[in-house]
Amino acid sequence: MAGSRGTELPQPLPPDQRTVGQLVAEAVRLYGRHVWPSLAIGLPPAALSVAVASLPRTPGIAVFVAAGGIVLTASYVGGVVIAHSPPLDRRRVLTAFVVGVLVFAPFSVLVFVYVLPGLAWLALFGLAVPAALMEGLGLRASLARGLLLGRADFVHALGGLCALAIVVVASLFLTALALQNFADNTARVAGFLAGVVISPILFLGAAILYEDQRARLTTSVRAGREAARGNGPRAE
Repeated sequence: MAGSRGTELPQPLPPDQRTVGQLVAEAVRLYGRHVWPSLAIGLPPAALSVAVASLPRTPGIAVFVAAGGIVLTASYVGGVVIAHSPPLDRRRVLTAFVVGVLVFAPFSVLVFVYVLPGLAWLALFGLAVPAALMEGLGLRASLARGLLLGRADFVHALGGLCALAIVVVASLFLTALALQNFADNTARVAGFLAGVVISPILFLGAAILYEDQRARLTTSVRAGREAARGNGPRAE
């Protein structure tokens, strides 16, 4: 028994203290608890990536810029639903979808210039999507809330998205290397299946990041109030 206790993993930190590594681990754990819904949100980005890869560079970029916002938003909304089970009334879902398309449209362009600015943009504004779903905010209020959440701990938000992206891209790259000796059609199908299986980690992790940033914002506001109280005038 003592030996088994020694090998137990440490308890996860609360959301306001969660590290980037634990964010990725929580995304994988959530995936394991909801395998089939998670695979469903992997279908749209996997299909888009195969479509883009099968085209010449310029048409492929055009297709990604045109359709990327819609496809990525659909999977992100699905990730938030899996992670947090928000109320799914029509107004919330529609607002979240419109917000997501607005947020992902610049990302679809930035990511072809350099990946880091695209991820920084998502770190600042991407949490507007779960804010719309979870908090029932309107379009402008969701965007403002997303920016507020992103700035609550920008380093954690950006680091979390970078870590999730690295895990997904590295896994897909290793899959591509393993398939490079197969015929094009076989490799394309296998690449699609790999995208379906691997890409949900990104959307689930981004949904969990909303919880982290909201907790950090609450902690920051509470600390500010306590500091203000402590610095207030004292009775003689």
